[in-house]
Amino acid sequence: MSDVTRRRLLGGTAVLGGAATAGLLPALPAAATTAAAKGPGLVRVGKSDPRYADLVVRGMNQRFRPQPEYFHVVTSTEQVVKAVGDAVRAGKRVTVRSGGHCYENFVGDGAQVVIDMCEMNKVYFDERRGAFAVEPGATLMDAYRTLHLGWGVTLPGGQCGTVAAGGHILGGGYGALSRMYGLTVDYLHAVEVVVVDRAGRARAVVATRDPRDPNHDLWWAHTGAGGGNFGVVTRYWLRDPKAKGGDPATLLPRPPAALLTGVAYWPWQGMTKESFRRLVRNHGEWHERNSDPGSPYASLFGVLMLNGKSEGADPGGITLACQMDATVPDAEKKLQAFFAAVGEGVKPDMTVLPVDRQPWYHAVRSFALSEADQSSHFKVKSSYLRKRFTDRQIDAAYDHLGKPSSLPRTLWAVSYGGQVNTVPPAATATAERASILKVICLSSWQDGQDGAAQLQWVRELHRDLYAATGGVPVPGGNCGGAYINYPDIDHADPKWNTSGVPWTTLYYGGNYARLQKVKARWDPRDVFRHAMSIRLPKP
Repeated sequence: MSDVTRRRLLGGTAVLGGAATAGLLPALPAAATTAAAKGPGLVRVGKSDPRYADLVVRGMNQRFRPQPEYFHVVTSTEQVVKAVGDAVRAGKRVTVRSGGHCYENFVGDGAQVVIDMCEMNKVYFDERRGAFAVEPGATLMDAYRTLHLGWGVTLPGGQCGTVAAGGHILGGGYGALSRMYGLTVDYLHAVEVVVVDRAGRARAVVATRDPRDPNHDLWWAHTGAGGGNFGVVTRYWLRDPKAKGGDPATLLPRPPAALLTGVAYWPWQGMTKESFRRLVRNHGEWHERNSDPGSPYASLFGVLMLNGKSEGADPGGITLACQMDATVPDAEKKLQAFFAAVGEGVKPDMTVLPVDRQPWYHAVRSFALSEADQSSHFKVKSSYLRKRFTDRQIDAAYDHLGKPSSLPRTLWAVSYGGQVNTVPPAATATAERASILKVICLSSWQDGQDGAAQLQWVRELHRDLYAATGGVPVPGGNCGGAYINYPDIDHADPKWNTSGVPWTTLYYGGNYARLQKVKARWDPRDVFRHAMSIRLPKP
């Protein structure tokens, strides 16, 4: 199958171009190497600087473009300490950006100083700590490539290759290997954070997984409490907590040697409400049966893309894209059985494209979402499902998705569970450890298109999906709350959240009070804040 065909069916999935350059360039002379190693000092880019415009638009969601007094582009922890300290002493509001993929305006809203972490992007093995160090500006593809080619290991992180580690790990981090290996934060060994004390002094602190560490609570808060809450992360160390010894090749999970990738497709033409209900019900019930840790389907990861009906002669259709460890016994038979189970009784019949077998890293790189394709204006709303959608919820989805539109509108149901759910809710700040699916409601548009209608559509879809619980996914029943790496300020708005349950419960469950205590200890001046940051406890 051609890349073009797969890309069309996957609704925007694209080949991520560019080869790794390590080892491909001639060695620099010693003098040049020394000069390059020094790098620039603390870079300050104000509004009159030609670089300012590039930094303003360096973000995925073009709805939000920060306009601070100046940006700091930092290259070391020491520079971050200085940048934060200078801003605090000057009384400036400071925010932080790593990959620029935040779904809400947490970086730009009211910011006078933005610390940009894009140049802190190294990935390496730290022999002193016996763990892999990842700087916050490193993209997921940076990390996957370096870990895989260097040591044959990886992290169970996301598929969007341009996302940076800085925000991804903080919110929990999940992806195609999470059903096998858990969340990214389940491998967080230590974290380096620049914090500000009550006197306004900025300093760097290292917090570790070791419960005897006096800074352990700061480590715990960074295992799922999102970004912009406690300080500026300048480095992560990652290691399997069950690993023994010091051989780097044994300290993180090894990815499958090869992946099977497959795509099934159903056209909207002839898709009745009853058939749509059967399709989504089949998909959810399959995950109810096959999401336990150790399941023979633990390596299967799929995304059911319920794409909205398009205007015009071709109304488009619904796509199920998935991958599976090719080395599992009868892997292709299992993959085909999955497609058959989801498509059972559904009319019109599905089209299943030929299954591809590819080396793991090649497959991951090929299916990573490119920033060029994804940069636009968009709104995302998330939820966890502990059980399948009810028929009433499926009917609500059909009613919204079945209205033709010229702009992209979609609902994704993403495989989850497995090893993720073996960790107790209080062991990390990621409280939700009982779900089998993640749900994403998404609408997007470009400059000059009707953004107001797109916003209204996705808000009404999400509200109607969870009408029985006040328009939001209140934990309990078949719902498990929402994912903080997909933040949604509507969850804090009584117009859209009529449940009486605070947004903090949706995202943090029973862990919020503990997070507030960490906030009071490590950010007592509330330097690091945004519309959905952890609030200081009331006196």
